[in-house]
Amino acid sequence: MTNAAPPRPVSARARTPRGVLLLPAGLAMLAGLDAALLLLGVPAPVTTDRLPDVHGMLMALGFVGTLVCLERSVALGRSLGYLAPALLGVGALLLLAPVPLAVGRTGLLLGMLAMTLLYVPLWRRQRDDAVLVQALGAVLGAGAAAMWLGGTQTALLIPWLTGFLVLTIAGERLELARLAMGPKAGPTLVLLTVAVMASTVGSLLWPEVGYPLLGLALAALTGWLVAHDVAWRTVRRPGLTRFMAASMLAGYFWLLVAASTWLLHGSALSGAPYDVVIHATFLGFTISMIMAHAPVILPAVLRRPLPYRTVLWGPLVLLHASLALRLWLGDALEVHLAWQIGGAANVLALLSFFALAAWSVVTGARRPSTVPVKEKAA
Repeated sequence: MTNAAPPRPVSARARTPRGVLLLPAGLAMLAGLDAALLLLGVPAPVTTDRLPDVHGMLMALGFVGTLVCLERSVALGRSLGYLAPALLGVGALLLLAPVPLAVGRTGLLLGMLAMTLLYVPLWRRQRDDAVLVQALGAVLGAGAAAMWLGGTQTALLIPWLTGFLVLTIAGERLELARLAMGPKAGPTLVLLTVAVMASTVGSLLWPEVGYPLLGLALAALTGWLVAHDVAWRTVRRPGLTRFMAASMLAGYFWLLVAASTWLLHGSALSGAPYDVVIHATFLGFTISMIMAHAPVILPAVLRRPLPYRTVLWGPLVLLHASLALRLWLGDALEVHLAWQIGGAANVLALLSFFALAAWSVVTGARRPSTVPVKEKAA
């Protein structure tokens, strides 16, 4: 999720492969959200024994991983680069198919390895700290996929998946806000990345020490991002710029919540602390960042405009309000009904956002004369 090259006119045929590669990501998201409803103990459209077991990987690698990988493939601009998101997408679909789970797990691992290799030509093209940080994040994602294939419990992989997503987004923020962050931003972010990676490995080998250190490293990284990100200034501007900035600032808040939980509670492999960590990270931070950058990323990937519309604030507010309900009343105060309602509203927030984004893309393409000039990214 980075600042890809500006779109240029192409034929519908040239756009088709990118749209096709988004389909597995969308199906992985829908299956993951269905699994979320099952885990909440509320009615779900599809009920299978497998879905709850693959929920985390479907969302982290099948959905978000495929989106990130597709954007990186677009930035690379080579046909072979699209093999990586294709492998991730196929791996996610195989998790849902009536085949052994090891087949889908292998597909995800191959996809993450291919995604890691994508950064090699990107690094050769531009030896940039932001690319290095994202590449190291991909290494953590590939490590999570490899350990999952080897039978490691998903709960033990949460630090690795967190590192993959957080470092990818941190590298993106460095790319988009480099001038505001200053000349020392790149080396500083690399040092913080090394701290996150070292503590991630430590969480697996020495959990009593590793998890608090990971919480400390993530808190330091988040604090640095908050202090240097231009979102604090751009949130005062109207329209798309304010929407993006507000989404990012809210995401930083939830990442601090996850980091604080690890710092105070240690491994948090079950119960309320576990629920707080995974959903503050993967919903509050990651999905909020996706919402923030969707109006910039999707046009670069699809080469079709996604005009900003005020109605997009609805899913954003619903996401964070329902997450607060789930984690505060539901987890902290142990109100089970609030936990279920908040979780179901989380699902509704994601579905409504992507439905509105799709509607905006379709109507924007039909009425090109009404599409505003794209504002500078926050």
